[in-house]
Amino acid sequence: MSHDQYGPYGGRRPGPPPPMPMPAYAVPPQKQRGKGCLYAFIGGVATLFLMVSCAAIVATGGSTSDPAATSGDEPAASAPAKGTAGGDQGTEKKPKKAVTNGIGREYRDGKFAFTVTKVKKGVKKVGNEYFGDKAQGQFVIIYVTVKNIGDKARTFTHHNQTLIDTKEREFEADPEASLWTTQDSKSFLQQINPGNSVKGKLIYDVPPGTRLKAIELHDSMFSGGVTVPLGNR
Repeated sequence: MSHDQYGPYGGRRPGPPPPMPMPAYAVPPQKQRGKGCLYAFIGGVATLFLMVSCAAIVATGGSTSDPAATSGDEPAASAPAKGTAGGDQGTEKKPKKAVTNGIGREYRDGKFAFTVTKVKKGVKKVGNEYFGDKAQGQFVIIYVTVKNIGDKARTFTHHNQTLIDTKEREFEADPEASLWTTQDSKSFLQQINPGNSVKGKLIYDVPPGTRLKAIELHDSMFSGGVTVPLGNR
């Protein structure tokens, strides 16, 4: 045994310290290949979808709200709207103009069809040179053709036929003056068979200077009547 192994006091010298243990090498955990592939696949599909969408938007001009862009027609913004200037006038219904002169037109009320053929104003007397009736103001004579469009005989009379002037005044036919027209007129209690027509005269005594707006003709006293405009003559 060597003396160097003992200390000065006869004890054993301490030996060199034991070597420090080496740290264990940390092995990195292995990646889970299954989930990584799935995430990569989803990301690739999303990227491809975005690229296709962008290409479609560019191809259509960036607008998907205009149906004409895909139909080959003109855009809706450039086509004039119906009913406006330059629009589709073929299908637009034009408003009917109000008739201001109904002379010569046929108007119907109930089972009668009326046609006013002539208006005569400023007549001072009706009858003959010996007998007749003089006007208080002036006589207005309305010449009218009455046709029975029903299937039964009906009676036409001068009653219920009202003349209206431009001041909205209403005049009834003069019964005495109408009696003097029976020789060449059939407006007094005349019976008309179906399909037949008669020509009559309706006589009104009105003030001088009266302007005539219309005449309201009736099938009977219970009918609604029809208004024939007279052109404010």
